Amino acid sequence: MTFSALDSELVGPLVATERMRAVFSDLARVAAMLEAEAALARAEARFGLVPAALAEAIAAIPAASLDLRAIGDATRLAGVPTIPFVKAVGARLPAELEPHFHRGATTQDILDTALALQMRRGLDLLLEDLDAVLAGLSTLADRHRATPCTGRTYGQQAQPLSFGFKVAVWAAGIAEVAAALPRLRDATLRASLGGPVGTLAALGADGPAVADAFAAELGLAPAPLAWHARRAGLAELGAWLATVIGALAKMATDVAHLASTEIGEVAEPFQPGRGGSTAMPHKRNPVSATVILAAHGVAPGLAASLLTAMAGLHERPAGAWHAEWHALPTLFGLASGALAEARTLATGLEVDASRMRRNLDATGGLLFADAVAARLSARLGRAAAHETLEAAASRVRETGRPLREVLGDRPELGLDPATLDEAFDAAPAVAAAAPWVDRALASVAATRAQLAHDRDTGRHPCR
Repeated sequence: MTFSALDSELVGPLVATERMRAVFSDLARVAAMLEAEAALARAEARFGLVPAALAEAIAAIPAASLDLRAIGDATRLAGVPTIPFVKAVGARLPAELEPHFHRGATTQDILDTALALQMRRGLDLLLEDLDAVLAGLSTLADRHRATPCTGRTYGQQAQPLSFGFKVAVWAAGIAEVAAALPRLRDATLRASLGGPVGTLAALGADGPAVADAFAAELGLAPAPLAWHARRAGLAELGAWLATVIGALAKMATDVAHLASTEIGEVAEPFQPGRGGSTAMPHKRNPVSATVILAAHGVAPGLAASLLTAMAGLHERPAGAWHAEWHALPTLFGLASGALAEARTLATGLEVDASRMRRNLDATGGLLFADAVAARLSARLGRAAAHETLEAAASRVRETGRPLREVLGDRPELGLDPATLDEAFDAAPAVAAAAPWVDRALASVAATRAQLAHDRDTGRHPCR
């Protein structure tokens, strides 16, 4: 039995990437715990607190050689996996080294530091897909910067714009969220070494220096003091993951609607067998949009769990910390799956420009009512022009006749053919969207460049 979709052999591959599932697997957690313990031994050996051979002995123990099932069974009694883990590793160490193992640390130090290592690897994977999504959407927006389509408000046709503008909105929204990643990495990728109550008293005066050396060994930032009960960073990271999914859900919502039979302006990339139905052979369901929207349906509640966990009692809370174990890995998994599907959409979305053109005509020209009203305002005044077009729109709906014909019945309005040609031309509206596409894509490019710079200069360690 599995208690998380991410762990499921059936649906896990649908909702999260294999790489992210591997990052937060039990084996990866134990490997990260071993990495933390070896780093602790190296740091302490610098100060003569433990034998130099201890770190090498710990590093020589393969994570896969530990009995994860036995550690799990013992965790039920201990309450945290660190206790049986320490016993299992200690049993593998030479007798003269075992007394020095895990010196000064507490259970939460090792699990929190292991989590930071896992989060670092997870964020690297998310950044890779974020960049690919932004690159794909930028290309798509530029390609369709002059493709006329319908702008919709409240689900109703409103005014013409370009499909490139719609895609630019998706890209800019995702980029705005991505831009916060460097600061979040600084705030959350920190080593944890505080001992039982955060003071690292067992190491005496060497405590702060050992903590800094421990962080340096792992390539993590040192914490100014223990973050056992300071969980704002994790809560903010969880909210960020949920917000990433939310930005992707904006795109997915539009794609699912535009792919509906009655609209048919886009389609997800075709792959035999994808999006089918056991009962309806003709179906081509929007799988990518569905996965993203499913993640969005769950993510806010998981983020709320991390916010709740901030109310930790005194130096070490009961339950609040444990709740994070459920929420944070799941958010990483859902974000990975959503980004993978968004990458599919960004790089392979099929766009039907001719259907977009036909849909512009679906209301009999009502999309251009505002443009006509603007031309009547000089003659009738704004309020009267608006009232006139409102009445004409009602007439279009009643009779099914095009708006241009209905207006033609009213020569007293003074709308000559040339004026109507201008009013019913989508080109000016499409042209008006173009500079906004340029501005959005410039912003996206700047975000991508900053993220690449931070990664390449090593400001945010990726290894």
